[in-house]
Amino acid sequence: MVMVKVGDPAPAFDLVGDDGARHALAALRGRTVVVYFYPKDDTPGCTVEAKDFTAALERFAAAGATVLGVSRDSIQRHRSFCQKHGLGVRLLSDEDGAVHRAYGAWGEKKLYGRVSEGCIRSTFLIDPAGVVRAVWSPVRVPGHVDAVLAALSGAAAPTAAKAKAKG
Repeated sequence: MVMVKVGDPAPAFDLVGDDGARHALAALRGRTVVVYFYPKDDTPGCTVEAKDFTAALERFAAAGATVLGVSRDSIQRHRSFCQKHGLGVRLLSDEDGAVHRAYGAWGEKKLYGRVSEGCIRSTFLIDPAGVVRAVWSPVRVPGHVDAVLAALSGAAAPTAAKAKAKG
């Protein structure tokens, strides 16, 4: 698995969202885009992350950024998740995992000493020209949205993003 790095062109995608519409990265050219990959709807960490992004949507919009969450869950599961938790963030369905793999957000991971294959919680900040400007992977949910907002506003990027920029 090769993770997309800072300075790379963001891999194209065209996925269906919880609103039933198609969402293509190419259609967002000219806007800053935050794409976050998360393992599964309605699990504790993913719920906190989605609620945190939802709570900050006005701040992202004020900075000119669109936020998209991506998981392998179905559209129906996304709709239920959004309704249950009052989410406003747009969630996209990547059921076959192709977009996860294109970004390097799918692969081997360790949890409590067990090795498995799955979603590697990751976030990518993409500039209006479609170039990746920051990468957080793996993501620790507490404080993550604030770190993304700080990077978006031009503040110092978090250590994870800096480490990926060097690698």
